[in-house]
Amino acid sequence: MDALEAILSRRSCRSYTPEPVAAEPVEQLLKAGMASPSACNQRPWHFVVVDDRETLCKISDVQAYSPMLRQAPMAIVVCSDGGDAALSAPYWPQDCAAATQNILIAARAIGLGAVWLGIYPDAARVDGLRQLLGMPDNITPFCVIAVGNPAKPSRPIDRYEPERVHHNRW
Repeated sequence: MDALEAILSRRSCRSYTPEPVAAEPVEQLLKAGMASPSACNQRPWHFVVVDDRETLCKISDVQAYSPMLRQAPMAIVVCSDGGDAALSAPYWPQDCAAATQNILIAARAIGLGAVWLGIYPDAARVDGLRQLLGMPDNITPFCVIAVGNPAKPSRPIDRYEPERVHHNRW
């Protein structure tokens, strides 16, 4: 599948088949995440791959809008250490968002389903996930991406709205 097709046909997947995701596709997703752009090339991201059923269920207790983690075979937690350079530090959320989007598109391109589950900036979610996964205080969990083989196919939706496009001026 080419990049534009993967972008235009990507949908949030909230139900999965029970089979596990093999190591090779997981590595492809992580490589895609790490290939994303980053302010001042700081690459502040870290990734926690979670495939332990008990932990996945506990994450859904921390993030109330993530019941699909109770059936998803795995998740990727996108985190940040905030970056070291003063110039790039405020941009870590954009960096992590870019990495997350790359992972979502890569999942679609290789036939997996995925959904972005927000953690940051909700302090209770951040603290809960940090504690659950044993993260150091300098690491901030940004989001959780549920990943698996989709239980049903998704259909592309045309979301292009030309009235939202402005040229040269508002």
